[in-house]
Amino acid sequence: MTKQTALYDWHLAQGARMVDFAGWQMPLQYASQLAEHKAVREVAGFFDVSHMRPLDIEGRDARSLLRHALANDVAKLDVHPGKALYSTMLQMDGGIIDDLIVYYRGGDTYRIVLNASGAEADAAHFQKLIDQHAWQVTLNKRPDLGIVAVQGPRARERVADLLQIPALESLTPFTALEQDGFFIGRTGYTGEDGVEIIAANTLLPELAERLLTAGIAPAGLAARDSLRLEAGLDLYGQDMDTSVSPYASNLGWTVDLRDSDRAFMGRAGLEAERARGDGRSLVGIALSAGIPRHGYVLEDAAGTPCGVVTSGIFSPSLQCGIALARVNAPVAAGSILQLVIRGARKPAMVVKPPFWRQGAATFTFAKEC
Repeated sequence: MTKQTALYDWHLAQGARMVDFAGWQMPLQYASQLAEHKAVREVAGFFDVSHMRPLDIEGRDARSLLRHALANDVAKLDVHPGKALYSTMLQMDGGIIDDLIVYYRGGDTYRIVLNASGAEADAAHFQKLIDQHAWQVTLNKRPDLGIVAVQGPRARERVADLLQIPALESLTPFTALEQDGFFIGRTGYTGEDGVEIIAANTLLPELAERLLTAGIAPAGLAARDSLRLEAGLDLYGQDMDTSVSPYASNLGWTVDLRDSDRAFMGRAGLEAERARGDGRSLVGIALSAGIPRHGYVLEDAAGTPCGVVTSGIFSPSLQCGIALARVNAPVAAGSILQLVIRGARKPAMVVKPPFWRQGAATFTFAKEC
């Protein structure tokens, strides 16, 4: 049985097309995916992301748990209540169990936001580590909370005015504040500025109405996917999973190896991968003709398969095909590969993600494309 967010009835009233996503009934789109995408790129839009699950972690050993469980180091947050960081959580071999954001709330308290598909398994994983080490840590799942993401170049100013929280105007990236029942982080998944608002489920329908009245249009999963892919952001289950490491997923920057005494899970696996010179990586590709799709094969100049598309779309902002693709060996940006589309080979230029930043493309097609 699929789950419903607190905004399920609101979505239906707005004419949303609903789909099953990771066991949740979520809006795919309302009137137009392209209009929703455009609204976020130009002004602001909002998404119900309540399928993402908050998990509160507290106790005297909470910091020890997170320093052990995550590839990034929460010690960076020690003197910064309200700050957040993005991290992967790994298996012992370095494969990615999940990716997440962790907020430091001061003292021995943290809040994590987990992906819908892995939320229960992630919580069980944390509990197993707690039990193994006899750590004094309490996990508190928060089914009473939902999340709305407001994204776009004017998102923060509009939310600051709407909720009468002037401090949002000066909130720095990956920082959160708490006020009037709202936990608001300057984070997002679109490549645009904006905030993610965690609040009681009972507050969300009124919040959605107020956002709509303020001229901020709702957007669905389809626009969220095209926006995140233009921004070069990975999707768990497609661009990363337990079979690949952060180094093979364009996420090496989430791995903090500076403290040699921090034996986090997966560290030995990552070090072994680096020692053997595993050349797999996640790159961007762009096509002037043709639309790349998940599973399409890439070939080198000799016609030898050298990679596969993990996520691909026709980009609304760029008006061309773009994709993330995992290649077997290093390949330089600007190189030309061949993408096999239903038996035909189309020139595909390698691009360093993101594809779109601050209102413009980050690349120009080579003449071969």
